[in-house]
Amino acid sequence: MSKKIQQKVKSTPKEKPNSKVDMVFGKQNYILTATAFIVLIIGFVMMYGGKEDIYSFRKITLAPIVVLVGFVIGIFAIMIKPKAGNGAD
Repeated sequence: MSKKIQQKVKSTPKEKPNSKVDMVFGKQNYILTATAFIVLIIGFVMMYGGKEDIYSFRKITLAPIVVLVGFVIGIFAIMIKPKAGNGAD
């Protein structure tokens, strides 16, 4: 090998094994996703309701609204862009 080729081979930068990985979602995204999951669980438990009247306000009106709010929070959690400094906290 010539000296120029050897110098180019030696000067190639190598990746550090502990380099920081850019994550798609930030900490805020995961917190909102967990919140959406909890709200969905609460909504479905409200729909189940036990031995109450099947046509109660809680089962046919309130619980579906809570579930829809959970889905909206989940969509928002996926769509929100993480802040530049908050990527992999």
